[in-house]
Amino acid sequence: MKLSFRQSDILEIARVEGRVVVENLADRFGVTVQTIRRDLSELADAGKLERVHGGAVLPSGVTNLHYEDRRALSAEAKTRIARACAADIPDGASLFLNIGTTTEAVARELLSHRNLMVVTNNINIANILVANESCDIVVTGGSLRRVDGGLLGDLAVTTIRQFKFDLAVIGCSAVDASGDLLDYDLQEVSTSRAILESARSAWLVADHSKFQRQAPARIASLSQIDRFYTDVALPQPLSQQCSEWDTQQVVVSNPS
Repeated sequence: MKLSFRQSDILEIARVEGRVVVENLADRFGVTVQTIRRDLSELADAGKLERVHGGAVLPSGVTNLHYEDRRALSAEAKTRIARACAADIPDGASLFLNIGTTTEAVARELLSHRNLMVVTNNINIANILVANESCDIVVTGGSLRRVDGGLLGDLAVTTIRQFKFDLAVIGCSAVDASGDLLDYDLQEVSTSRAILESARSAWLVADHSKFQRQAPARIASLSQIDRFYTDVALPQPLSQQCSEWDTQQVVVSNPS
């Protein structure tokens, strides 16, 4: 991608400040907010920035985005994915929901389900599901990661291994071109592996932005996932691999 002078300046501001805000950039360059949004979208499509609510941040390969930025990123897509996933979860199921803003969206879509047992290492998910009186909630325990309410460490893994869930619904930080699921925190990777080992069926929920990110630690392969809910069709080589692995792809496109 050949950058305009303004886009080059926007990238430099992002490198210095860590984040750019649409309104501030519009004032700085004397252009409309629509022009800035178009610049940011083009930079995001080129993998140079990641869009968040109200602006953009630099893509990260070794550290994750701030929790509030992650929650705002692709929020509408996460809701569509969560709704489709929750619709396939039967009443009376036992399931695990792990750390992540997309799994939290799934939890919000489960408030009308009946007779669920949900085990989680995510305090936010437990708080969401309190509103469903028909849902038994088990929180794993572990060391609290304050930035996102995640519970990690040996205690979390030990608790997980006491169960055999009907379903594990997990998120991840990135999916690479070979189909590997990636994350930033080695403790979270260990926890996610224990979750997959304790589930009869494993479902992944991840929007298209996860294909534009990199993370250093490998959780598993899509070959270990039974069903993958996303919002954009996978690249053809990876889609073909999923078919060979019997990984069902559920693409929940934007209706507009």
